[in-house]
Amino acid sequence: MSQRETWATRAGFILAAVGSAVGLGNIWQFPFKTATNGGAAFVFVYLLAAVLIGLPAILGEFVIGRRSKLNAIEAFGRLKRPEWTIVGALGLFTGMWILSYYSVVGGWVVRYIFGSATGAYFGSPGEYFAAVSMGPDAIALHGLFMLFTASIVAFGIEDGIEKATKLMVPSIVVILLALAIYAATLPGAADAYAYYLNPDFEYLFANLGDVVPFAVSQAFFSLSLGMGAMITYASYIDGDESLPADGATIVVLNTLVGLLAGFVVLPLLFAQQGGVSETAAGGGPGALFVAVAGAFADLGMAGRAAGVLFFGVVLIAALSSAISLLEVVTSYVVDKYGFDRKTTAFGFAGALFVVGTLPAGDTAWLGWFDTVAYKFLLPVSVLLGVFFVGWVLGPVALDELRNGTGGLASVGPAWLWMVRTFVLVAVLATLLLGVNTLYEMPPIPSV
Repeated sequence: MSQRETWATRAGFILAAVGSAVGLGNIWQFPFKTATNGGAAFVFVYLLAAVLIGLPAILGEFVIGRRSKLNAIEAFGRLKRPEWTIVGALGLFTGMWILSYYSVVGGWVVRYIFGSATGAYFGSPGEYFAAVSMGPDAIALHGLFMLFTASIVAFGIEDGIEKATKLMVPSIVVILLALAIYAATLPGAADAYAYYLNPDFEYLFANLGDVVPFAVSQAFFSLSLGMGAMITYASYIDGDESLPADGATIVVLNTLVGLLAGFVVLPLLFAQQGGVSETAAGGGPGALFVAVAGAFADLGMAGRAAGVLFFGVVLIAALSSAISLLEVVTSYVVDKYGFDRKTTAFGFAGALFVVGTLPAGDTAWLGWFDTVAYKFLLPVSVLLGVFFVGWVLGPVALDELRNGTGGLASVGPAWLWMVRTFVLVAVLATLLLGVNTLYEMPPIPSV
């Protein structure tokens, strides 16, 4: 078996991890969930979750990955806890589950780039989405997106993922900044900022059961937690890097990009109908596409250029996350069985394409897949991982966290006890709140 790859540079790892985190979760899910869950009230809970739960949890996944130097499944055997392999297996399954429908949304984004350039959706954004979001065209574009993703993963860590994300992540930030500046000039931008930045705590306390599970799971989703991605990426880094410093950098950059996306999307929604439009508030996985497309349509020719830029940056972000999810299962098969990386990446991409034909054929399936991921799979996977790091790995986790920290070594004991207590309880509460509302889900769509 050939020698296992590593990141060429520390910046490469950080940008790859940020790229994994900065995806559709930030630009598709975050603004939409903000718009439909109380605006700043949702943002407030999300920020707390990202710092108090997300950061300790991501450090736990880093510890597992770097200590083991193996993929998300075999890592637990090398850590002499083979009975906990279920944690890695669940993470891998969760990542594959998400990627199967995530790729469908990526296909929509490709379609909307061309639709923006031609103004195809300007006449009737709702009818346009209904026509392109499911059926043969959606399936074909889902396949194209999976092909893009597999092509990057097939080239490996340094030549594929690292080089791609070094280009992608800065591009995302630059384009979002330009769009945010443009959005600030739109009518209603001040009202959008007020909705986005001034929390309504009365709304929050009245809707805790809805806001908290989505906000905390959004933190998990946007940080790529519970999917095996951060364990896998950390397995490629050296032991002399500071995990707390890298983790904090990744969480801060990811959160800033998510907030920046809100500064683009919320003014667009307010410019369209003077507030969170009924289109967006009506829910559904395509709500943001319809609402934002309607806003671009109202801007005429300027909307075409803005639309190409917006959906272009969404595509870059989507790819940067998708490659991390496909890398999880590719890394496992290459590590364990010594299979060729290219064959493995394209093989699993093909399998996920087949699974994704369900959500590509009917958006009801996509909404069902997404709800199961947010309210059940992600919280369970993160919960098991947190428990393992805090109460099973314990001192070993603390020892690994201290490697390369220098003056930050003192944070270790506080981090471990936070993982064992507050983070564990918070994730469990999120899971219970989410499961408690699963009964509201529509029945499984018919095939």
